Amino acid sequence: MKELFELFYKTSGVCTDTRKIEKDCLFICLKGANFNGNSFAEQALKDGAKFVIVDEKEFQTDERIFLVENTLLYLQKLANHHRLQFTIPVIGITGSNGKTSSKELINAVLSSHYSVLATIGNLNNHIGVPLTLLRLTHEHEIAIIEMGANKFKDIEELCDIAEPTHGIITNIGKAHLEGFLNFEGVLKTKRELYDSVSKNKGTIVFNNDDDVLKFNLPKGIDTISYGTSSDSFIKGELVNLSPFVELKWSKTNYQSDLISTQMIGKYNFYNYLAAISFGTCFNVPFEKINSAIANYSPENNRSQVKKTERNTLILDCYNANPTSMKSALESFALINHPDKYFIIGDMLELGEESMKEHQAISDLVKELNLHGSAVGPLFGALPEHSFDIHFATKVEAIAYFESTTISDKLILLKGSRGIGLESLEKSL
Repeated sequence: MKELFELFYKTSGVCTDTRKIEKDCLFICLKGANFNGNSFAEQALKDGAKFVIVDEKEFQTDERIFLVENTLLYLQKLANHHRLQFTIPVIGITGSNGKTSSKELINAVLSSHYSVLATIGNLNNHIGVPLTLLRLTHEHEIAIIEMGANKFKDIEELCDIAEPTHGIITNIGKAHLEGFLNFEGVLKTKRELYDSVSKNKGTIVFNNDDDVLKFNLPKGIDTISYGTSSDSFIKGELVNLSPFVELKWSKTNYQSDLISTQMIGKYNFYNYLAAISFGTCFNVPFEKINSAIANYSPENNRSQVKKTERNTLILDCYNANPTSMKSALESFALINHPDKYFIIGDMLELGEESMKEHQAISDLVKELNLHGSAVGPLFGALPEHSFDIHFATKVEAIAYFESTTISDKLILLKGSRGIGLESLEKSL
């Protein structure tokens, strides 16, 4: 297979989608549940690909088409081969919540001082990670690889491809329980990143306020801790939520001024500390670290604050699970605002734990004395709930808020991507 790896270095890069063919690329024919990429081999050549990789002999109809046993495995092994051509630090990031926000913040800090390759968006799976690594060039000084997991061994597989020298688990919560069965399954899988970094004799950055992370560190490995406790290497202070995070941080012989950021939520306070930790790990000047975290502005409905004609919205609609929903509501309760209202949506992919976890969120709303609405059949199936109103669908919610004008409120929208709460924005 190594001979076929050399094809990559004669091309403009890798492509797996005929709709995005680049001239002189290496096109790798992948298979999906509803398509067979091999059938596009000849079309890829016509559209400008230089070489094509297939794994079904009947599609090897041109001397520029090469046959392998498994195209996905070829892609992954090619990515690992390419990654090993570089001796730069490779940072692996995983976690139940906050991994994409942390990745973006770490990238913002490190990019202020280095040439950095980072995962685009959330291309963090068994295809996205190889495609990211194959974008590495000799101009890059650091790589940041986000790693997602839906089932056992996912992180181990991605670490075998990326071979990270540094790692962080943002947190370990109740996400994708259908694939992991229980919390212990999530813990075991996420911890595979720690095991990989330990094997590579690397460095782990961890949240010192999180006992689950702190007590699952491998022995004998270099670590950098962050948190609010005095024994943290990077010590942070959450000064205010206005609703934006305002913080200070310190380390030995340094104390920052107050930093006003453009993200909301106590959970993002820890994401900032993670980014600061990596900045100090790689000797980024303090003034560049502080400027990077102050100037970073989120996108894609991740902790975004938007003002409409009548209200201020906190859009956190990209994903939701019990841990992130709890964090979002608790942070919302801490914000100093005279008139707060939440709209939350069902949390998907929780398997047998679903009703229990939705009931826990309803109970939390009552405990925090918050007012708002819930959207989706799972919240609707609760025998009793603590919401002012329940809507079966987002369509019902849109119709209600279009006919009932609410004004001068701070409104949190939080739910799983599949619920699509961001579509309520125009009605609020």
